[in-house]
Amino acid sequence: MPLRLIYNGRIMGVPKFLSAFDLTWMDLTAVLLFGGGWAAYVYFAAWQGRRVPSLHNSMDRFRREWMVQMVMRDNRMMDVNVMRNITRSSQFFASTTMLILGALIAAMGYVPQAQDVVSGLPYTVKASARLLEIKLLLLVMIFVVAFFKFSWGIRQLGFSGILMAATPKAPADNPEQYAAHINRIARITSYAGSNFNHGLRSYYFALAAMAWLLHPWLMVFATFGVIYILYHREFKSNTLLALVNEDTSPVLKL
Repeated sequence: MPLRLIYNGRIMGVPKFLSAFDLTWMDLTAVLLFGGGWAAYVYFAAWQGRRVPSLHNSMDRFRREWMVQMVMRDNRMMDVNVMRNITRSSQFFASTTMLILGALIAAMGYVPQAQDVVSGLPYTVKASARLLEIKLLLLVMIFVVAFFKFSWGIRQLGFSGILMAATPKAPADNPEQYAAHINRIARITSYAGSNFNHGLRSYYFALAAMAWLLHPWLMVFATFGVIYILYHREFKSNTLLALVNEDTSPVLKL
């Protein structure tokens, strides 16, 4: 049934399950903009990354160069340590995500108390207990997505470690004879990096979703703020410039 009337901030003339959640037109608009903005940025970043340099695709070049150098080494302890440190980062966020999920699920059992705390803050929109449960459930779903991304990235890094261990040393005059194997490991580590990136994005957008606890429009502003920060860091940051620009200035002797 199409939207027909808005009365006192409540949506009238929509399916009954929406009104059952005590949604206002501001809440519905904020959620749609939040979800649409997140999905649009994911597709935009993937499309833009194929056209211009980004942090992810710039690092892919160095990932492959790393594997080329790896097959040339007899002692690969340095490569093992680098892989271990990368994996540890994903493990840290995966375990932290589980702690956050536990806290959010526990908070859903104290909705009346949380409702009193939130409603007492200035410039907030009072929400019913049912709507507050929906807001917490949205955060739970976001961190579930983050956990799946981080955990899959950990498995991919584990696969990369096995492939690195199975890589024989290449002749010094022709390391590219293992090009297929090098590319295979580089692609899997790239997939792991992409999943780690998606997991971090979930954290950023979770911060925007938390703003919904205070006010729907604050959630909208926070969503666009997160998109701007992600875009700037992935496509306009100084780190990216350092990766893609050649610095040919002489090295200072200490």
